[in-house]
Amino acid sequence: MHDLPPLARFGGLLATDLRDVTSDPGALDSTGFWAVTADFEGRLVCARFGDVRPDPVPAPVPGAWRGPDADEWSSSLGRAEYTAGVRRIREHIEAGEVYQANLCRVMSAPLPDPAGADVDALTALLARGNPAPYAGTIRLPAHGVEIATASPELYLRRTGRRVESGPIKGTGRTAADLLPKDHAENVMIVDLVRNDLGRVCATGSVTVPELCALEEHPGLVHLVSTVAGELAEGAGWPELLAATFPPGSVTGAPKSSALRIIEALETAPRGPYCGGIGWVDADRGTAELAVGIRTFWIDRTAPGGPRLLFGTGAGITWGSDPDREWAETELKAARLLRVASGAVEAHATGPTGAGGPTGTTEAQTDERGRTVR
Repeated sequence: MHDLPPLARFGGLLATDLRDVTSDPGALDSTGFWAVTADFEGRLVCARFGDVRPDPVPAPVPGAWRGPDADEWSSSLGRAEYTAGVRRIREHIEAGEVYQANLCRVMSAPLPDPAGADVDALTALLARGNPAPYAGTIRLPAHGVEIATASPELYLRRTGRRVESGPIKGTGRTAADLLPKDHAENVMIVDLVRNDLGRVCATGSVTVPELCALEEHPGLVHLVSTVAGELAEGAGWPELLAATFPPGSVTGAPKSSALRIIEALETAPRGPYCGGIGWVDADRGTAELAVGIRTFWIDRTAPGGPRLLFGTGAGITWGSDPDREWAETELKAARLLRVASGAVEAHATGPTGAGGPTGTTEAQTDERGRTVR
């Protein structure tokens, strides 16, 4: 919706009055309040806003968001392609090239009313239908950025010189579903994040305050760890992003090998999915960037007309079962796609972590990756 003004919404704050847009991460060390999005492929957009004020996410307005029909979603990788990719990653692990790699797919559907599509209205639905700690909106239509996120995962938090990350690895419907593989996967990524932060933090300052803590979210549970450190003298946002991006939890270990495998197996760019999304308050020296998971974005340049996109994936290790990994991507996507399609009532969140991904039935997909019920 190109005539809507730019805005960003995070953590009960609403930012308006757009002043600057830049791709220079050094600007985040200057002054002002910035909304930040970094695509997985490396495109960085930093938008400085002049007016930032408390403003809770408004209640959804009936009809304000018209999402795709539930049966309109297609996937960049169908079930057969995805499970073949899992088997291929296991071959790379057997060959000693990688310990773990994230395999993702991008789902998309045509927007029924592109001119009226406002991601902030979708954020209002997500806030009620799938609440998340790092939910938010970045709406910069003139710059090709229209994002609504319900991310549960912390990529980077800064308070002065202290920086921390909260990688998620391990997903199940309930804690009973989690396997030893999930714990091993989490520990691998913690080691990677420690190494990333160690490249830019003071020697000896990197610690792991929490390892494999259980967190409940609507329809599922995660294992979450915390890695923290103190930035080394002279290190700012350019150095911090260079050392840690893309986030380790959505790439794999070693990161360089995992990225090569991802490029070979995935058939669509991830875009904002698995990148970084959040805010930086340069005046106060604080920031909170989420990993861009559980995230929708609009592509108005897509062939055939504007589309709504959403990514889902899973971390693949030697212990991975291809069908179980496919099911994990389904579990992560099902509830969110139903919210965006209007199939989950805005008030019907249910108790956090209860039931299936939709609170009722799990979505299934056919061999072409189309969502069916």
